[in-house]
Amino acid sequence: MTVNTEQGSTPHRLLLATDLSARCDRALDRAAQLTHEWQAELLALHVLDPAASPDQALAWAGGASDEQLLHVARQQLAHDLAAANVPATLHLVRSMDATTAIRETAARTQSGLVVCGVSRNETLGRLVLGSTVENLAHRLSQPLLVVRQRARGPYRRIVVATDFSEPSRHALLAAAQFFPDRELILYHAHGLAMSGLANASPHPGVYASIEETESAAFLAATAFPEDTAVRSVIECGAIESTLTRYVREHNIDLVVMGSHGCSGLMSLLLGSTATKLLDWLPCDTLLVRESTDTA
Repeated sequence: MTVNTEQGSTPHRLLLATDLSARCDRALDRAAQLTHEWQAELLALHVLDPAASPDQALAWAGGASDEQLLHVARQQLAHDLAAANVPATLHLVRSMDATTAIRETAARTQSGLVVCGVSRNETLGRLVLGSTVENLAHRLSQPLLVVRQRARGPYRRIVVATDFSEPSRHALLAAAQFFPDRELILYHAHGLAMSGLANASPHPGVYASIEETESAAFLAATAFPEDTAVRSVIECGAIESTLTRYVREHNIDLVVMGSHGCSGLMSLLLGSTATKLLDWLPCDTLLVRESTDTA
């Protein structure tokens, strides 16, 4: 399924993936906020997998049928959505593969955005990515919003990470279309990759000037929706550390990143760097995959 990024469009249908635990409350609140902002339709999906849920496992071991488990999950999901004061369509799927169930539901319902939360490592006391979120980040065709923060209002301070590739341009355009009335910060981090060469300039400012020229050319070649406001920020260093610091220092609400299978910005982030960025960033993250594949 190709992500819809026609000019001026916002998602008409959002899919909230929830395991019904407290860790998904923030994702639910953000999905509700975006549903109101975009005048969109909200779908809520719970993947029933007794093996992955202690309380469901106990009920299942005690003789509860799938229908009984689904009934309990449906009641809890309806209760959570009522508290969020947003109408939603409930979807419950019995599956041992949550990633596939979410992908298939998103494709079948033609959802324009999938929203999920992150799990908490209680021993370390910090938020970490769960395997389902990581799998979705690599395999989902639709944009994926990973929610960490409380939804205190609409996203205002939005950063788009870029390596000046086409996938990152796709992410920038998606951000412009999803949030048309907000200034976007185009963020690029560069390292002195050639500093070890004999003819390399010893002055970091030379590299910064080159990157600024490339950033200007990238923006000039991008067909933005009308009245889009973008400003560039270029810093020197590894993106996982510089971007994390920038987000904290400037109270950024949302970071948008592009991906395209094994190319583009996320190709540099697959593995340890991707895990670091998605794990370290203290704000919400929107992953936008440029794809012509079907989900």
